[in-house]
Amino acid sequence: MGAFGFGIGTSEIEHLLASQTLVYKRLKTMRVTVDGELGSGVTSKDIIMALIENIGASGANGYAIEFAGPAISDLSVEARMTICNMAVEAGARGAFMAPDDKVFAYLQLKPRVPQGQLWEQAVAKWRGLHSDEGAVFDREVSLDVGTLEPMVTWGTSPDQAASVGAHVPDPAAQPDLILRQGMQRALDYMGLEPGMPLSDVVISHAFIGSCTNARIEDLRDVARVVRGKRVAAHVRAMIVPGSTLVRNQAEDEGLAQIFLDAGFEWRQSGCSMCLAMNDDVLAPGDRCASSTNRNFEGRQGAGARTHLMSPAMVAAAAITGHLTDVRTLALEA
Repeated sequence: MGAFGFGIGTSEIEHLLASQTLVYKRLKTMRVTVDGELGSGVTSKDIIMALIENIGASGANGYAIEFAGPAISDLSVEARMTICNMAVEAGARGAFMAPDDKVFAYLQLKPRVPQGQLWEQAVAKWRGLHSDEGAVFDREVSLDVGTLEPMVTWGTSPDQAASVGAHVPDPAAQPDLILRQGMQRALDYMGLEPGMPLSDVVISHAFIGSCTNARIEDLRDVARVVRGKRVAAHVRAMIVPGSTLVRNQAEDEGLAQIFLDAGFEWRQSGCSMCLAMNDDVLAPGDRCASSTNRNFEGRQGAGARTHLMSPAMVAAAAITGHLTDVRTLALEA
C-alpha cells in the first residue's frame, strides 16, 4: 500500500501517553526479492511461510522488510496484505511494498479517498514511494516461488513449516543442539513422530479467520474449494470474516450460503479462535488447521495444537478431515 506501520508494547504505550513521544532506533533494511510464478493452489500465505521457514522466526529481528520482484507485482493488493501482515513472524518490525497501479485502483474504490484533481495529485505523490534505483540494503534475500508448494506448519513456531507433501522432520538430523531441542519439544507438544507424512495428520477443527487471512478474496478461495462438498463428520469448522464489511460482501456474493451448505459455522467478525477469544477455545489435544499467523503453544487453547496454512488449505483439510494438498481437490468456478 506504500504505507509503513509497526506495533508497540505496553511499556511503549505508557511512555507515549506520558510524553507524547516514542524512543525509536533506526531499523536495519532488508529487501526480499520474490521471483517466479505461483502455481495453482499456491498463495501469498505460502510465500510468507516459505520465507519465515527459510530465514527463521528471528531472521528479520531489527529489520524493516521491503518486498519486491515480479511475483509480488503479480499479487493482488489483498494477497500482498497477507505477506506484510505476517512478516512480523520473522521478527521484522514492519514490511513495505512500493505502491503501483493495482494499489491505486484498489484505493480509488474506497470511501473517503481524494476526488478529482486531489486524487491525481495524491497518486502522483504516491508513485514516488519506492526505494531509489541502486539503493543498498543491509541484507538481501531472494526467494524463487516457481516450484513452491502449499505450506503447513508442523511445530509450535511459524518457521517450523514444510510443504504439505513432506514428512515430519527428524530432530536427530539437526546438528545445532538448541534447534534440535526446540524441534523435539515442538514434536512432543504436537504429538507427532519424525518421518510421519504431514498429509496423514488428522484434524479435529478448522478455523478460517484472523487479520492475516479473512479478506473477501480469501473467502472466495474457500468457496471454490468447498462448494458442493461437506465438512468431515469429525471436524468442527468455522469461518470468521475479517470485518463486518467483508461479512456483508460475502453474504451479498452468496459465499456465506456455500459455507453453511458445506457445514461451516458462519460467524461475526472478530479475533475468535486466532487467540482463543471468548468461547472459541480449543481443548487440550484438539488439532486445528488454521489460516492464522501464530501457532505457539496454547495459542488457541491450553494444550491445543495448531497447524498454519492458507485459507484454501484449511478448507481442504476441513473437507477431508486431515492435512490435504488443496491441489488434489476439484475446485469449482
